[in-house]
Amino acid sequence: MNSTSKLFAILILAIFSVGCAGTKTTSNNNKKIDSKDNESSTEVAKVTATNNWYLTPTNAKPYYGTGVEKAYADLLANKSPKEKVIVAILDSGTDIDHEDLSANIWINKGEIPGNNIDDDGNGYVDDVHGWNFIGGPDGRNVDKDTYEATRLYAKMREKYEGVNEDSVAAEDVVEYNKFLKIKAEYERRYKSNEKDIAQVGQTQQAIQFAKQTLNVTNFDSVSLKDLEITDSDTPQTQQAKQIMTYLKNNGAKESDLADLKKYYDHVTGLKKYGLNPDFNPRDIVGDDYEDLSNRYYGNNDVKGPSNDHGTHVAGIIGAVRDNDLGTVGIANDLALMIVRTVPDGDERDKDVANAIRYAAENGARVMNMSFGKGFSPYKEYIDSAIRYADSLGVLMVSAAGNESDDVDSTKHFPTPYYANGDSASNYLTVGAISWHSDSTLVAGFSNYGPHTVDFFAPGVDIYSTYPDNTYKMESGTSMASPVVTGIAALIMSYYPELSAQQVKNIILESVTKIDQMVYKPGTQQEVHFSQLSRTGGVVNVYNALKLAEEQTNP
Repeated sequence: MNSTSKLFAILILAIFSVGCAGTKTTSNNNKKIDSKDNESSTEVAKVTATNNWYLTPTNAKPYYGTGVEKAYADLLANKSPKEKVIVAILDSGTDIDHEDLSANIWINKGEIPGNNIDDDGNGYVDDVHGWNFIGGPDGRNVDKDTYEATRLYAKMREKYEGVNEDSVAAEDVVEYNKFLKIKAEYERRYKSNEKDIAQVGQTQQAIQFAKQTLNVTNFDSVSLKDLEITDSDTPQTQQAKQIMTYLKNNGAKESDLADLKKYYDHVTGLKKYGLNPDFNPRDIVGDDYEDLSNRYYGNNDVKGPSNDHGTHVAGIIGAVRDNDLGTVGIANDLALMIVRTVPDGDERDKDVANAIRYAAENGARVMNMSFGKGFSPYKEYIDSAIRYADSLGVLMVSAAGNESDDVDSTKHFPTPYYANGDSASNYLTVGAISWHSDSTLVAGFSNYGPHTVDFFAPGVDIYSTYPDNTYKMESGTSMASPVVTGIAALIMSYYPELSAQQVKNIILESVTKIDQMVYKPGTQQEVHFSQLSRTGGVVNVYNALKLAEEQTNP
């Protein structure tokens, strides 16, 4: 769930390309970005995207935007929303007091706030703005948690660690082979994290070297003119200036250097939390995790201890449009139901399933799921919840993931496909594009798949709300998914007579078809854009609203 500064890759590239004492030159062209540890593009930007690039028209001059603002100006100027749409955000929690969100937060009118009574009888006490499935009855919250691979490895290692294949009983062979796969994934992530720790640590040292050499305390105060190399500069001074010049030319700021420190703290912390088989914070929640029949646990703290991700997602969908504050959401008449589901680590299947059911039962028409993982030990429980939401006509929108993988051939959960081969009707899976309209159009981190990923949406340098009344650009399929969720909510608010299935089909049929070659994510191999998703397109709200109008008022 954690994302880093979009300039993380630039910082790394700057140090390792220029070189510095204690560093070595390396290549990172084909490095894949982990879905939890980094939701940033590896592409090196030479210009900066505008704050609203993803809302611009879809004509690729210079962006493949979604056409949101043109739709408001041309198609909705003389219309009013007919219905306030409840949008559920299944995420890390959201800053519901944010200046640009608070007016659009869902209020459960069946609850009397703070009376410690389940007034509406839905099983959740004082769920005024949603529910928190990773909190405890005493008000504590899960912040850090392990990865699913770590949990499965911890569960199976006592039985199979060090066991020779020849000694495994016939009835245990399938389970043993599963253990080997899980162990391999766990070890891969552990080694990758160790590499990140070393690389980021060296990068920090190099930046510190440059700042100390040039006697710089605040990176923002240095101008490019100050960094011009002169004949009197020592080799060390020249090296320091080269590093800083590269960073300045790529838009780095002092805040990005601070974000790099936060990322370093994160990856070092994974050894203690996410990748530690002996760490288990579930006692905070207080439920019997193996008892899937127990749905009524948690607390009503929808903000939680770390809500950066959920706050950013919420703003993309529904930041207030007419208050002249930092940003604008895509939909203008909605209520954001906050369902805290995802910790700093992998979400747990039981919590995801119960979050889906909670949202569906309490009136959500569309829900956003910007999370994912490679293992789902209780998939049948999530399948049951998705079937339930599907039966109620709830549109589910899911991020495709950030491993640069073809998810037609690799597993990524949640998924619309059930264990028996059937699939949910009201479900969309979204990949991410960047704001470049050349061969780097598809975000380098984005998962793809001509059968599994429905289409792409803007997901790089998306400007949105951040905790404590701040705003920030973030990147990931986690940002592309709420773009689509916001579009679905916008259509539903103006055309409430359309079913979730109809809205889904309208969005699919109205995409902007892209006829060009692009890099396959994670590589520099060129493929046609149409090979990376079912539709071969980018979401287009302008076309979608026109189609919705045609279908409702022929």
